[in-house]
Amino acid sequence: MKITTARNLLVSLLAFLGLGAMGGGGLLIISPSGKLMGMPLSMLSHSPFSSFLLPAILLFFVVGIVPLLLIYALIKIPGSKWAQRFNIFSDMHWAWSFTIYTAFALITWIQLEMVFLQAVHWLHTFYMLYAMAIILVALLPQLRGQYKSAKTI
Repeated sequence: MKITTARNLLVSLLAFLGLGAMGGGGLLIISPSGKLMGMPLSMLSHSPFSSFLLPAILLFFVVGIVPLLLIYALIKIPGSKWAQRFNIFSDMHWAWSFTIYTAFALITWIQLEMVFLQAVHWLHTFYMLYAMAIILVALLPQLRGQYKSAKTI
């Protein structure tokens, strides 16, 4: 697989994730009762939340905005001393590392959602596999090579 094909696949995965999370999170921010999405507040009975507002804000920003910002960073490869401080993969560009973080944030989100809802829906399985796909594509040798050589601060 060519470097541009692998990068475009990763960018596409992040775009789908980000836009979907912004859509769902945005609807729940507008309607924290969940009515717009047909989700009763009783779904939250096993969670620490009394409305969907805080989870919606987290979904919108962490799983929505961050992947969209990463698309820019993966394409333009900008330096960032701030982001580099949080980069545990010091031999890699921070945008690549944050892509891995985003996949783990998605896994954590889905796990917590299943615990709080005390249920498993086919979408939980889909997004778990989706997070794994993001990680696997990011780990392709072509991408690792591109973002290893692009390590700028």
